[in-house]
Amino acid sequence: MKPLLDRSDSDVVLVVDDVPDNLSVLHDALDESGYTVLVATSGEAALQRAAQALPDIVLLDAMMPGMDGFEVAKRLKSQAATANIPIIFMTGLTETEHLVAALEAGGVDYVTKPIKPKEVLARMGVHLQSARQARQTRNALDAFGYASIAVRASDGRLLWQTPLARQLLETYYGTSAPETPAAILAWLRRHLAEAERQIEPPRLSAEIGARRLSIRLHQQTGDDDWLIVMREVSDAAIIESMSLAFKLTAREAEVLYWVVKGKINRDIADILGASPGTVKKHLERVFAKLGVETRTAAAGMAMNRIRQVHPQFEG
Repeated sequence: MKPLLDRSDSDVVLVVDDVPDNLSVLHDALDESGYTVLVATSGEAALQRAAQALPDIVLLDAMMPGMDGFEVAKRLKSQAATANIPIIFMTGLTETEHLVAALEAGGVDYVTKPIKPKEVLARMGVHLQSARQARQTRNALDAFGYASIAVRASDGRLLWQTPLARQLLETYYGTSAPETPAAILAWLRRHLAEAERQIEPPRLSAEIGARRLSIRLHQQTGDDDWLIVMREVSDAAIIESMSLAFKLTAREAEVLYWVVKGKINRDIADILGASPGTVKKHLERVFAKLGVETRTAAAGMAMNRIRQVHPQFEG
């Protein structure tokens, strides 16, 4: 659902609190500062308002009857449409475990009660600016067919993801937010020292048949938060070009493709759903058409031709 509010002139703030006096104080202060203010007095109402209006930021009371603020935050973060909205908790509970719970639920910050409007406005300004920068980065990447996620290295939390990233992570790793795939998290942690020195680490990849997911570290977005960019590459075009270049059948071209990728006949058979004997016969015909006698020679000849047409190919 698209947001119903015109936000060309101001940022939209959703204030969630079950105490009318608190809502009144914040509404007046925010309104005077030029914000468009929405209010909700319960967790259920907050979720409905957020889904409908997609506010730029949420001020969320931690302790409310029924659904408390921690649960509201978790639900907002679990939905793609609202996962990227920054949440500032408002709480009268200052014990460490409550503050940790607020951050673990998805909050970016907290303010303590009694509420001081100037403090709230200052905190909001910081997080709105960060949210705008992150949104601009995501939009620019998505426009060029890239998917992006933000991961906190210390606890492995997937902080946000674009819709395309969500699909790719489910397809290649079978995971969903806030879980970061173990392979991606291990790769990130392994190369943190290089990244902090602004040295781009080796890319990570995952494969499903001729489809490949290329993963790279893009930039640091916070003290411990990292933006990771992914792009799916299908080598179907490469297989087709090998078929045309060497006058191979579609299946012979597939066999040659996997030879280039270093697979043995048994592995190729498993990938293509054929027997090793069938793969061997296809490979013999490939050798004859290429005029070579060994796998190494066939792979080298194919690689040279592939890189002429697809220089980005990684064998």
